Amino acid sequence: MAIHFNHTILSAHNSKASADFLADMLGLPAPRRWGPFHMVTTDNDANLDYMETEGQIVRQHYAFLVGDAEFEAIFNRIRERNLSYWADPGQRKPDETNDHDGGRGVYFEDPNGHLLEIITRPYGSGGWNP
Repeated sequence: MAIHFNHTILSAHNSKASADFLADMLGLPAPRRWGPFHMVTTDNDANLDYMETEGQIVRQHYAFLVGDAEFEAIFNRIRERNLSYWADPGQRKPDETNDHDGGRGVYFEDPNGHLLEIITRPYGSGGWNP
């Protein structure tokens, strides 16, 4: 059997609102409920499972490879919602995108502070190496 990434769990103060945010931002189908999770499924059938917590949330990072048209649609939603965004994971380049590997990339936060990233080219695919 081939090895495929299947799912990860994200902590959230409101799992439904967080899953709805991600699905809406990425233009994915509405999340579905399974056990204690609200699950967002990507086009390659990987699940991001939001689970409620009352405690402190440890920030995580999730990157999504998207096409040029999807990037533009997502980036438009970021700007329409007046969300902060950055060209870098350290958040030192606000209100910018990057052009690594000849593509486009941007970082933004979900309601729990998780750092989300959309890129149009896999890192290293165009020779970029920081």
